[in-house]
Amino acid sequence: MTARIGVITFPGTLDDGDAARAVRYSGAEAVSLWHDDADLHGVDAVVVPGGFSYGDYLRCGAIARFAPAMTSVIDAAGKGMPVLGICNGFQILCEAGLLPGALVRNDKLHFVCRDQWLRVENNTTPWSTRYDSGAEVLIPLKSGEGGYMADKPTLDRLEGDGRVVFRYVGENPNGSRNDIAGIASEDGRVVGLMPHPEHAIDALTGPSDDGLGMFYSALDALAVAA
Repeated sequence: MTARIGVITFPGTLDDGDAARAVRYSGAEAVSLWHDDADLHGVDAVVVPGGFSYGDYLRCGAIARFAPAMTSVIDAAGKGMPVLGICNGFQILCEAGLLPGALVRNDKLHFVCRDQWLRVENNTTPWSTRYDSGAEVLIPLKSGEGGYMADKPTLDRLEGDGRVVFRYVGENPNGSRNDIAGIASEDGRVVGLMPHPEHAIDALTGPSDDGLGMFYSALDALAVAA
């Protein structure tokens, strides 16, 4: 049976189409989810995509966190549904309390848009099993508020528990603590990262097809759980 992965659209979302395309590339059915609809329509996993939800007013993701769709995502994540937050989606997951820490303005106060190398630190989450531990992948990064921040006890816990999923390789693009590019929840089912895997699914149109591994990983996890 074909896996169904939902992609949420908020006012200001701009990468939902590419996220849905990545889902389809992986072989799953992409299901459009509207921010104001609490019904997740029976999806098996959810992608919270990038963009500028609600214009990034207050703080990035601060308003989107209260959308009816996110209320359902929080509940579903608590029951083990795999959830991936990309860029603004990562910010929303942090605001929603599904992931610890916060994303703040880049340290050099400039929007960063470039192809970025990441190292896979944890390949046991539902979104990273297709990668070898320690593998380096090339994924586009585009954000103005992508610096991951958390207090020392939280960082120590993330590092000690192996919850850092992706780390920046080379120059840190935004001042993220410990060069963190992506993290996982305690159960590993929820993952957030700032770079955009949905823009790296075809070497013809992106810098690589390295991002497709995240979506294949989700399909593997869903097949095991079926």
